[in-house]
Amino acid sequence: MNKSLTKLALGAALLTSSSAALAADYVIDTKGAHAFVNFKIQHLGYSWLYGRFNTFSGDFSYDADKPNESKINVVIDTSSIDSNHAERDKHLRGDDFLNVDEHPKATFKSTDISFSDDTNGKVTGEFTLNGVTKTISFDIEKIGEGDDPWGGYRVGFLGHTQLALKDYNIDYNLGPASTHVDIELSIEGVRK
Repeated sequence: MNKSLTKLALGAALLTSSSAALAADYVIDTKGAHAFVNFKIQHLGYSWLYGRFNTFSGDFSYDADKPNESKINVVIDTSSIDSNHAERDKHLRGDDFLNVDEHPKATFKSTDISFSDDTNGKVTGEFTLNGVTKTISFDIEKIGEGDDPWGGYRVGFLGHTQLALKDYNIDYNLGPASTHVDIELSIEGVRK
């Protein structure tokens, strides 16, 4: 191989390894409370009950040039459920609902992420709740990305999904209007 070809091959190898080294890995910003796992469910068909999980963690990878290679992992402490009512939260932690003594964590691990444009995508993955694992898919929206005031780099997404309680062995009768729970995942990540 002549010197020019060797230099070209070496340059291509360095460029490829530099791109790989620039893999955009993020930690979900729960310390700064810039990420949320919220839910709502109808109460008897008369109103909406809102709540959230206060303790969760996770990470994701995202590169705007290769968005379909993204991945996300989230772990939720189910005992951290907070519906702004202590007695109700105690019931939600019990055997009728989340059964947190036996299943203290809910997890989500993506298996596929595909974007239709720069902002909108769909995430598919394995979601485990109450000891049951199901494949779910939901739409996501990229909110934005860029430098933060503290010298870091951030990117944020919003996702929505709806889960049937019976799919996760939650069969407590809340009435016909309350068979599904809406989940909102608002994620802001800080680049590692």
